[in-house]
Amino acid sequence: MTQEKAIVVFSGGQDSTTCLFWAKERFREVEAVTFQYGQRHKLEIECAAQIAKEQNLKHHILDMSLLNQLAPNALTRQDIAIEEKQGELPTTFVDGRNLLFLSFAAVLAKQVGAKHIVTGVCETDFSGYPDCRDVFIKSLNVTLNLAMDYPFVIDTPLMWLSKAETWQLADQLGVFDYVREKTLTCYNGIMADGCGECPACRLRNKGLQEFLALKGGSRPS
Repeated sequence: MTQEKAIVVFSGGQDSTTCLFWAKERFREVEAVTFQYGQRHKLEIECAAQIAKEQNLKHHILDMSLLNQLAPNALTRQDIAIEEKQGELPTTFVDGRNLLFLSFAAVLAKQVGAKHIVTGVCETDFSGYPDCRDVFIKSLNVTLNLAMDYPFVIDTPLMWLSKAETWQLADQLGVFDYVREKTLTCYNGIMADGCGECPACRLRNKGLQEFLALKGGSRPS
């Protein structure tokens, strides 16, 4: 049964695209919001816009470039290497990103009459990002409701899924091939299966191979 209206926080990557199709099955009306924060690859914005166009969804692109000025990181600065060190946050972590993105998504949601905000954050395969944790999402949900006196619900369909289970969800939604071929997860800006070497590609591809193994090799790798 479809419900009300939802805003999907949408980057054009595997997770948010899977969430987009999840939302389309559950809500009467869906809109997408993408944030421009000085990403290395303009292709990420173009990819999100193309998917939204193909799915006939209203797509909002909001300027969050101040975030790049406040929190230098490997996703926005060519002079910062993409690194993961034991006991430290990856250099791809952007302080405050999900806090700001979800807050601005909530402001937009209230203006367009949406009560649901859908985001692809995940605590199972979350690379150590503190703003992908369930406790943060629940806390922010309460704060947003109090701040705007509005009954927001932050939906996190991937919160407890592994990457293999996220691929499985895309398959269950009938969009496995679409997600695999048309999304951009790679930190080096390479579509679909990506460069295969950056942390995002390794995580995505590990989950993909695990899912394909569970499927018994019925799909080409």
